[in-house]
Amino acid sequence: MNLFFLSMLIIAAGGILPFLSFRQFTLMKILGVLGISIGCCLGMLDALSRLTQDGSASASFEYLNTLSLAFKIDGLSAFFLLAIFAVCLLAAIYSFHYMNHPEKALRTATNYFFFSLLAAAMALVVVADNMITFLLSWEIMSLSSFFLVVYDYQKPENRKAGYLYLIFSQVGAMFILAAFGILYGHTGSFGFESAGLSHTAKLLVFVLAFIGFGSKAGVFPFHVWLPHAHPAAPSHISAVMSGVMIKTGIYGILRMYSILDLHTPTVGILVLVFGMVSGVLGVVYALGQHDLKRLLAYHSVENIGIILIGIGIGMLGVEAGNPIMAVLGFSGGLLHVLNHAIFKSLLFMGAGVVLHKTGTRSIDALGGLLKNMKVTGVTFLIGSLAIAGLPPFNGFVSEFFIYMGSFRGVAAETPTFVLSLLAIVSLAVIGGLALACFTKVVGVVFQGEPRTQAAQEVDEKGPSMLLPMVFLAGACAVIGIYPGAFMFMAIKGVAALGLEDFGHIPMEPFASMRANITLGATLFLAVLLIILALRRFFYQGKTIGRSGTWGCGFTQPTTRMQYTGSSYAASILAFFKPAAPLEETHPPVSGLFPKGTHYHSQVHDIVELHLNRMVVNPVLWLFDRLRWIQHGDIHLYIGYILLAIVVLLFFV
Repeated sequence: MNLFFLSMLIIAAGGILPFLSFRQFTLMKILGVLGISIGCCLGMLDALSRLTQDGSASASFEYLNTLSLAFKIDGLSAFFLLAIFAVCLLAAIYSFHYMNHPEKALRTATNYFFFSLLAAAMALVVVADNMITFLLSWEIMSLSSFFLVVYDYQKPENRKAGYLYLIFSQVGAMFILAAFGILYGHTGSFGFESAGLSHTAKLLVFVLAFIGFGSKAGVFPFHVWLPHAHPAAPSHISAVMSGVMIKTGIYGILRMYSILDLHTPTVGILVLVFGMVSGVLGVVYALGQHDLKRLLAYHSVENIGIILIGIGIGMLGVEAGNPIMAVLGFSGGLLHVLNHAIFKSLLFMGAGVVLHKTGTRSIDALGGLLKNMKVTGVTFLIGSLAIAGLPPFNGFVSEFFIYMGSFRGVAAETPTFVLSLLAIVSLAVIGGLALACFTKVVGVVFQGEPRTQAAQEVDEKGPSMLLPMVFLAGACAVIGIYPGAFMFMAIKGVAALGLEDFGHIPMEPFASMRANITLGATLFLAVLLIILALRRFFYQGKTIGRSGTWGCGFTQPTTRMQYTGSSYAASILAFFKPAAPLEETHPPVSGLFPKGTHYHSQVHDIVELHLNRMVVNPVLWLFDRLRWIQHGDIHLYIGYILLAIVVLLFFV
């Protein structure tokens, strides 16, 4: 593991060196980007070598024969490391021109420090081999990401987003700590082992861990922090948080499943149900958003749901003794971890370019950006097609595997049949709604005419922002057309879950699927290229006239006559109104000489709505009533401390 630890040291150096050179702004950014990028490249090389070799690597360090830090890289860890290092590498390059505020030099240096800390902590989380190492790395990851979220701390909404994220992170960590506490109480060891646990204890540990890790992953209903934190962070950090940080929650769920060796239908049903609900409601809430980055954040909830559907199908396949169904589900879920990291990072970077050039995240304030931002528009379109699960892009491949695993379950016994059928229906609904949502985004943001002055004078200067987007768009296409190598990497990760107890993983069906996907995608591209070539040939030398189109009676069209995001999604949101209540503000037009009016709509997240009503408001009311305790008298404060000590001595 020497190469891995070397990469950690170089990434850490990439965070420390900017502090030493923050007075020279460009040099500071170069040192930060180079350090993080070189470290991530070395980490990727190490992860790829682990995925192409059998076995695992481990290392441990002890302090005073009491504190042991243990690390291990197996197929599952290496797969997540590949995604983490790849996204962090591209995000670091993207940040060079994005973090372009010399007047905020010290704050930019701080951003690079916590960025490097986050990248290293995520990597350490997925290689941790005991509870102490895992919790230490998990807390470093949570705290560093908190400081990245509150980068623009002057804005009240950003501070609120940071505090909300910190609360959910710590509450989730408490559930993880409780799960580890039960493990330690039964085994007497800080290692990841479950010998001696009863079935009930294993189930309790998994449920506690699922809540804790689900909070980090953004699983519904533990997702409330996510649509606040991701828009608040700088866009390259949003790409890292959405692309890979929330996947550490998925890693935790898979690792606990492997450790507990809990092959029961209850676990599969739990994961599958949460996945279906997260997927459907995540994309419904995304449809109702007016903020571009908030919309993408809710799509993270949706895609976490898709991943959980795949994992749930895999768990049901294990319980049913169906290895093909199990491997299809698990490998589809794991492959979607990588695919989502790619296309969601691309979309957040695209949104970052839009924000950087226009100064607004409001979808209805944009329009016509494709004319002057062709690279951003085309790459964002590719990311949109990928996230909608359309061929020949990578999102289709992973969802296809999950579909195939679900169809295998349809042929099984009654409980598995019903759940598999529900998974298929949920995936179809999620795919249709995702396509509708990104049709809205691409149509309103990049097509049509500029709706405000902010969208008129734009450009695409900043090659370090565009190159990562082009690379990610290319990756979406490459994995969609030639998924073989990535598919076998995912299967290598699945093998680390211990599925060999249920039979050897047969590779023939997966090789056949890979060949069919590649053949279909190649034929599609060939037909497309032929059509484009024929069009160019027949239009060559032909005079193309230009004239105004028929205006349907409107001789003076304005940008206000275009569809808005709200009007486009209105009919779909009306169908889901019980789960996504819509609040509309529209003063009526009245009188002979009516005054100006306006329209505003907001889709409420039912969890956040009820959380405020049932938890937040009562707690604030209680604290307000207890405000008299904080009176500023130092003598009484000392009395409180003495009273607390006496109570602790008496009861403890």
